[in-house]
Amino acid sequence: MLATIACRVHLSRPSLSLSSTHPFTVLINQSILFPSHLNFSTTSAARPPLSAAKMEAIGVLMMCPMNNYLEEELDKRFNLFRYWKQPRPSEFLTQHAQSIRAVVGNASAGADAKLIDALPKLEIVSSFSVGLDKIDLTKCKEKGIRVTNTPDVLTDDVADLAIGLMLAVLRRICECDKYVRSGAWKFGDFKLTNKFSGKRVGIIGLGRIGLAIAKRAEAFDCPISYYSRSKKETNYKYYGSLVELASNCDILVVACALTPETTHIVNREVIDALGPSGVLINIGRGPHVDEPELVSALVEGRLGGAGLDVFEKEPEVPEQLFGLENVVLLPHVGSGTVETRKDMADLVLGNLEAHFANKPLLTPVV
Repeated sequence: MLATIACRVHLSRPSLSLSSTHPFTVLINQSILFPSHLNFSTTSAARPPLSAAKMEAIGVLMMCPMNNYLEEELDKRFNLFRYWKQPRPSEFLTQHAQSIRAVVGNASAGADAKLIDALPKLEIVSSFSVGLDKIDLTKCKEKGIRVTNTPDVLTDDVADLAIGLMLAVLRRICECDKYVRSGAWKFGDFKLTNKFSGKRVGIIGLGRIGLAIAKRAEAFDCPISYYSRSKKETNYKYYGSLVELASNCDILVVACALTPETTHIVNREVIDALGPSGVLINIGRGPHVDEPELVSALVEGRLGGAGLDVFEKEPEVPEQLFGLENVVLLPHVGSGTVETRKDMADLVLGNLEAHFANKPLLTPVV
């Protein structure tokens, strides 16, 4: 007779039907006997999942204030450290280096090589952003540190905002609002503006966000062209030169990732190719654009207008732009809706919990 062990199985359904092909039947909340030599574990080599109590002991370093809901949930589920509240950051990192196993950053503050080296127990960097330019990915790969971000969930909002900026610049929506509020309408109609429908839209970077912008612009009968590292499988016209793209569009949209290669990708040559009737829209990152060149082109009339959600040294914005009516300025709010920020926060939380429960990451980068 086989030696036997008792095993209790808990399932969500009241019972499972008998199987004619298996010698054992699992019944809910009942002890059943299995041969002792059988091993039903599929994760024997994996790290066992952590209990809620152990999860709460894990040190998570939040780099800056980014979302109240995210901060509250991190505080409930982990041992949360708020980096921006530390008067002596270096001393703080030394004191807690052995307990911090995760970093949560965003588009403003991530994990550079210095921070990573200061945290020997660091296992994962979860970014509350789709961009990764504030994270030293090379260092993370070297040290086996996992990296996640929040793609897809913010695509619609950023694409919507890009279209909004195009309309705001061409139709002078912000100026029209001021015109009414100031009472100037009583003394005459507002000047004529420019049409958006049918304008040629050129996009730098045809990734998730670039494609979403293209689809929206198509609804306004805008011909679409693009520039990227390689030609995509699409009917949109591809230009292998950014200057050539700028020369053949009315609106140039920056929608690529920020890398050393794309820093200042929009320079004087590109701006001049876009010309005095062209409009630049930047919903990517501030350093994509050579900001002093952009300012001088707008002031001198070499560029027709600009809609900017991002800047090179946020939150600092060149004051020369404040008095220009052909420029719309936003405080980096591309994904700034209640719905999307909640989804982004849930992705950050889900990635952290998946990692520490030894489950697949939801949105892995490294």
